[in-house]
Amino acid sequence: MSMELLSRAQSGDQHAFAQLTDGYRQELRLHCYRMLGSAQDAEDALQETLLGAWQALASFEERASMRTWLYRIATNRCLNMLRAASRRPKAVSSLKDALPAPTRAGEVVWLEPYPDVLLDGLPDESPGPDARYETRESVSLAFITVLQLLPPRQRVALVLRDVLGYRASEAAEMIDATEASVEGALKRARATLHDHLNTNDREPPPASNSVAEHEIVARVTAAFESGDVDVLLALLSEDVSVTMPPIPGELEGRDDAGRYFSKTLMRPGYPTRIVTTRANGQPALASYVQDPQTGLYHASGFAVLTLSGSLVSAVTTFGKDVLASFGLPRVLTS
Repeated sequence: MSMELLSRAQSGDQHAFAQLTDGYRQELRLHCYRMLGSAQDAEDALQETLLGAWQALASFEERASMRTWLYRIATNRCLNMLRAASRRPKAVSSLKDALPAPTRAGEVVWLEPYPDVLLDGLPDESPGPDARYETRESVSLAFITVLQLLPPRQRVALVLRDVLGYRASEAAEMIDATEASVEGALKRARATLHDHLNTNDREPPPASNSVAEHEIVARVTAAFESGDVDVLLALLSEDVSVTMPPIPGELEGRDDAGRYFSKTLMRPGYPTRIVTTRANGQPALASYVQDPQTGLYHASGFAVLTLSGSLVSAVTTFGKDVLASFGLPRVLTS
């Protein structure tokens, strides 16, 4: 970091401040997303972080790196937001009566997908030696889902230590805690993560953007657009799970998945168009249903696919409001 650049920024030069911080924007936004589970909340937290850094820049003494200082501000902004329960929508008590009853109650009611375009160009700065997870794993929807199950302090401890690789002493200083409390929270968080992410019996997914992945997605897309539920079911694993944030229910197994899709994205008489994209390092589908009066296709939902071998092992569906984060239109004209 240039001392001359820092001096200019501390003297009120906003251009110099941008030069100091712009290189950290993407990774800070992703950090906030891991903490908050929402792309929009992550953007809000990023803006609050940069504003807080600008206001406190005069007190920056380089006892830590600029990156660590910014992570400290971002982490504490996220903790404050997690305490603001009003930011979260009310949980929906159950699935709609017309849909299959949930196989089991889900625990997460606040979750949004994260556009892969926001992962492009992340700095190639290796995490610390204590990091346990690579970027792809730590941004997957399954990982982000489990993070949202953790109490805030456990969430912070796991992200700072196991994802970013900060030492216990550094993590403790960033949240004004003791090393013992950070390590205790980390131990409990790791246990929860292990219980929910134990997928040793599953085949690994094909490589991102590989021919194998593209073939699976193309077949799933064709099934949705043709409305052929049987073809879709053949592409799902026997124990496939379907979750629908913010509805706190989970469907498990091909039969319930088939009944769900036949009443939502694959309703007879409602022609569907699919636009493929990527979220959380995984393939995703934006669905559009045709209006019989105008012929236009209107956004109806969004689904993120989790692949296992040549099959889909999980589908997480979201409402059409998330399409804006992906730069997708609400209406297709053809």
